[in-house]
Amino acid sequence: MLSIIVPVFDEQESLAELYRQVDAVCKENSIDYELIFIDDGSKDKSWEIIQQLSHENQQVTGIRFRRNFGKAAALTAGMKAAAGECLMMMDADLQDDPAEIPQFIEKFREGFDVVNGWKERRLDPWHKVYPSKVFNWMIGRLSGLKLHDHNCGIKLFHRDVAAEIRIYGELHRFIAVLAYARGFKITEVPVHHRSREFGHSKYGVKRFLRGFLDLLTVTFLTGYGQRPHHILGGIGLFFFGLGAIGFTYLSILWCSMNILHLFPASPIGSRPLLAYSTAATILGAQAMSIGLLAEMIVAYNGRDRDTYSVSERTDLPTGSKPVSRIE
Repeated sequence: MLSIIVPVFDEQESLAELYRQVDAVCKENSIDYELIFIDDGSKDKSWEIIQQLSHENQQVTGIRFRRNFGKAAALTAGMKAAAGECLMMMDADLQDDPAEIPQFIEKFREGFDVVNGWKERRLDPWHKVYPSKVFNWMIGRLSGLKLHDHNCGIKLFHRDVAAEIRIYGELHRFIAVLAYARGFKITEVPVHHRSREFGHSKYGVKRFLRGFLDLLTVTFLTGYGQRPHHILGGIGLFFFGLGAIGFTYLSILWCSMNILHLFPASPIGSRPLLAYSTAATILGAQAMSIGLLAEMIVAYNGRDRDTYSVSERTDLPTGSKPVSRIE
């Protein structure tokens, strides 16, 4: 079964049409599917429409949040409720074309765990397109996973991926990166990006700032999540080393002036280098201390959590995979 997860926030105009298009494509291609709408605190009549669709069509399920918790929370709720082997996330604004579903499934059947959409011809304003290109380039450089459009709203992934990654905040755009860090196979397919017919975009300028901060978070989690002292300790050693060099220079200078009398004596305490060296030493010591504490927290909390991802086992029938559970 294909589970299609659709976060909804004030999208009353497009929900019925989205269901109609999804149903037509899936019936035409003999795809067994379920459509899960997650109402993320809508203020319009989105929930009433979801209830009606669910009452009239057994493939439709609705989940309603008490308030707006964000897209990542909506996707997480959808993943927990999904019954399908493969899960697809799709936006509710009809800019994602349901006609793309068959090519995603075809790519999935080739052995890929995550199929990421790529809006090859993007119908968005320039002030969204160009920052997005820079953002995607930065993700590729920092994560090692080079995709054209990490933030594409339509993605297909195996339920094993949903079982092993955790998304919160704005990390839903990094599903492919998080899966890549766990060793899953990632690919992308070009998709038809349609212009918005109903409503308005829910994203503003703040999105780019949050996206950059989330990129730093994902880079740290995927690269140093199990060894935080490697990065914090490295930063600490760098600043501690700068402070040590500064103090060494001041010590040699003081000995040259007051013991060897090579230069006229002058107070070391009035030199800015003393303050800089002190600050660097303190900063370095703090960074290393925080790194050690983070390492201890990871070691304690990670005792019951696997730090690896199992693909197959020899004690299971050929072609079978380990049972995954979405908690």
